[in-house]
Amino acid sequence: MTNIAQMQEQRLEALRLTNSGAPELPSNPFFGVGPITDATTDEVDSRLRRLAFDAWIEKTYRKFDDKGNDIGGFTTAEISRSMHRGYPADKILTDMMRAIHTYFHFPKTNRMAVGLGGGHSGYTVCVQHLMNANDANQRVYVDTPRPESDPSRSAGFFRQSWATQLIEMQRFAEKGCESRIHFAASEGVIPTAAELSDLGVSIFVGVGHETTGANAYTSREIHELLNWIDRDPANHHAVFDATSMLGAMPWEPELVDAVMAKCCLFMPFQKAIGGISGYFVASFTPHALALVEKNQQDPAWAIPRQLKIAPPIDARQPLSAKRSVDAGPFYDAGEDRMLGGVINTYSALAFAETTFGLLQSEARVGSVVELNRRSAANRAVIDEWVKSHPLLSLTVTDAERRGAAVTLLKIEDAGITDPAIHARIIARSKQLLGYEGITHPNGEFEPGLDAARYVNAFPGTPGDYRAWVGGIREPADVVALLENLQYAYLRAKIVVLEEELAKEGITFDAPGNAGTAVRKDDPQRAYKVLIADLVGLRLGADGKPDHSEIRAYVEEKGGVFHVGSAGDGSALEKGRIHFFYQPNLSTEAEILPQTDKGQYDALIAAATFIPKASVFPLGGVRIGAGTGNMGSASWGGGNGEGGEAPLMNTPGINSRATAQMAVKAILKVVPDLPVDRLHRMVAAGDFDTGRQLKDFPTAKLEGRKLAVLGYGNIGREVAKLAKAFGMKVAIYARQHHRRWIEAEGFDYAASPVEAASGADVLSVHIGLGRLDASTGIYSNAGTVDAKVLGAMKDGAVLVNYDRGEVVDPYALDAALSSGKIAHAAIDADLFKDAATGALSGPMLPYLPLEERHKGKLELLPHAAADTDHPSRVTGAKQAVDQIFDVIRFKSVTNLKGDLPEGYVSAGGRTPVGIGKVTKRVVGEIGDKSELLAELRQTSEKVAAIIGALSAVSDPNHRDRIVDRYTGLLVESAGRQRVLLERLALYGPAGE
Repeated sequence: MTNIAQMQEQRLEALRLTNSGAPELPSNPFFGVGPITDATTDEVDSRLRRLAFDAWIEKTYRKFDDKGNDIGGFTTAEISRSMHRGYPADKILTDMMRAIHTYFHFPKTNRMAVGLGGGHSGYTVCVQHLMNANDANQRVYVDTPRPESDPSRSAGFFRQSWATQLIEMQRFAEKGCESRIHFAASEGVIPTAAELSDLGVSIFVGVGHETTGANAYTSREIHELLNWIDRDPANHHAVFDATSMLGAMPWEPELVDAVMAKCCLFMPFQKAIGGISGYFVASFTPHALALVEKNQQDPAWAIPRQLKIAPPIDARQPLSAKRSVDAGPFYDAGEDRMLGGVINTYSALAFAETTFGLLQSEARVGSVVELNRRSAANRAVIDEWVKSHPLLSLTVTDAERRGAAVTLLKIEDAGITDPAIHARIIARSKQLLGYEGITHPNGEFEPGLDAARYVNAFPGTPGDYRAWVGGIREPADVVALLENLQYAYLRAKIVVLEEELAKEGITFDAPGNAGTAVRKDDPQRAYKVLIADLVGLRLGADGKPDHSEIRAYVEEKGGVFHVGSAGDGSALEKGRIHFFYQPNLSTEAEILPQTDKGQYDALIAAATFIPKASVFPLGGVRIGAGTGNMGSASWGGGNGEGGEAPLMNTPGINSRATAQMAVKAILKVVPDLPVDRLHRMVAAGDFDTGRQLKDFPTAKLEGRKLAVLGYGNIGREVAKLAKAFGMKVAIYARQHHRRWIEAEGFDYAASPVEAASGADVLSVHIGLGRLDASTGIYSNAGTVDAKVLGAMKDGAVLVNYDRGEVVDPYALDAALSSGKIAHAAIDADLFKDAATGALSGPMLPYLPLEERHKGKLELLPHAAADTDHPSRVTGAKQAVDQIFDVIRFKSVTNLKGDLPEGYVSAGGRTPVGIGKVTKRVVGEIGDKSELLAELRQTSEKVAAIIGALSAVSDPNHRDRIVDRYTGLLVESAGRQRVLLERLALYGPAGE
């Protein structure tokens, strides 16, 4: 091994090369399962594929009564429980053979056999039927070195086993002679046509190509082989292991077609297409089948029953009857039928899954011509990547001989010369590429990347990593694989070098807690935060709003809570965040003297309007959703655009409180039962239920239409409450919300007028929108105008617990006068100057309406959202959290507008069940293992029963399912809904 200084230098270089972190992951980590996989990317995709397969089975394989009537589809359960003979098993087998034969362009002249086992069984079938030791003139060429020769010694048993079987068959046969077998000088080389003819070869066996060695035949070699066959087609036969060749023949399409027509091919299909049971298929040319028939008349050896493709024609005479391929397990494409059945028990579902997998691959990738083209293109992608990444090289140096399905790579690291050290690094890298991960000597653990599983090179092959990279893969996945191989090697090299250095007494400190964020605040500075609104609405013992919960929360987090202004702040303790509580600040004249020079670093406010000239260099949080009152230029005003500090809010905090108050406003007048009058009459004893109740007819909310403008947190909560009353709910929102609105069972409306059309009640929750700086008008001002109100039913109800400006008061005045609107509830800000008594705020235009429409108008001073004590306290706690994060870590939660330079976004945060279901929410579900397990169990029960009801057509069978499972279905559906709500999985998904 190199000296200590060199090891340290190499470790530092590997650290430098990997300091940017792991590269992007491939979409599918399984690079060792065959040339044509099912292409599913993950566990969800695989489960969805299984469901799609079940549906395909039910659609494709139908039941018919004896009159030919379709009486429903077979289910996977029925097929898995049935025998492998008869209908539909025979049809499933024929369909699979047809699909393979058709997709890969086998000519109709060639028959295809099927049998159990993998590629080795296919190989054995071919050589045992084509080779005959009794024919002294028959010569065989196999494109792999002679077993136990010097060129083959490093290959191990796996590679040598192909040629070994040929030798043993000749060696142990009565008339055998192993000198009839000619071997290649190196793996995967095809001699010229002249050389094969000179050797007297009649059977060419190709097994030394791509699967293990990652090499392919060149176009020239294939032309030579076909030329040799064409010289004497009846007596020259070629048989290939096509495990890697199918869909990865890097030659011109015409040459590929010629190989498919003139050569025999065998291949395993247990994984190649996605089957779940091991089997092989083997195609034979007509000339090859004639040779098989001939050999069976003078056999040199017994062939096991399960591998026999030329069984006796008369099954009652198994020894003496003529043996013929016409009774074998062959698919005849010319007649489109199986000539015989599979000799042993097989899985009909495995065969069906192969057909399904081929159909899916064809839909996703295209024809086999396109698959071959993509395979060759992926080979070129690898070639180009390796040219610019010298750490990895390709073991097959001849570009034309390089495989198009399998790639074999080796590490070129001049700094590692010890083979044992090299092997350790490679082994550790594969741990990191998979799921095991690697641990440094100091205890630092790097979790597995899950980027590439089973990339092992076969023993003896001159490489370190082997992967299937054929045309079923996307080029981006191939590049991602290579990037991860390089990264994993370098990270593993670091670990192994550290182990070697530890032997020399050199150690490295254990890393700190990687989950601990880096503090960015100044410990020599006292930070000041202004709280300009109430943080508690419940009255305390002194008769004043109680702020004690927030004080305690601030102190628990390590902050300091003060009542009153900061003054000059010179005496404040450094390294702490100080909160100054001044809830009575209201007017610009009161606020500016304390905030115009950046006296406070940050701000927490609720309803108080903050002037533009107020300076808060580190940001502000508005308790609530709308930020129109946050006018400071520090963050660019209420839109939060263009400022130097972040603007944040606490969306969803008071959504339920506001929604419940909005529904309360509706319930006051709908149903329109005069509760107060009835109470007075009953209390006075002046009512007869039997005689007078008919004089007070009313109608329930159920069945009436509610129009909701806006699909934010409050609008959605109002819609959910209305739905609980049985109302029909139409929601107007932007187009991209439509899928989520409809997913929750609401109607989507493309415009406010469409939503309001025929509505009994209209509830507004769209917010002010963007402020136009040039006009001073918000984009949503006046949205509820004469057109919207005119679209509603006569005598409808309007609830505006949003912002006063979003309703046109003049249009409302007219609608109240005409009776179009019978009742309106408005909740808007109203401010009163303490000195002059002058009123201001968006409520002003509504005050004259109240005089003209007595009893039809209910006015509140924006109390619906801001009078709920628990909501205000929760919002204030969250605002405190956000202030701590933004000062200590430059981390911004619930950003409104632009993210200033130097800050990082921490995403959104809303109360459980409120607002969008974010990736963070879904990710956190994984930590709730018990709830997740219960949800999975209940969901699978629901899916199983619903799936059975959908699949079963026979009424009697369906009745049995209904009788057995109704209780379980209803119970499971109820539990599922409760669990989904507990896990906050209802609602629109976060962007």
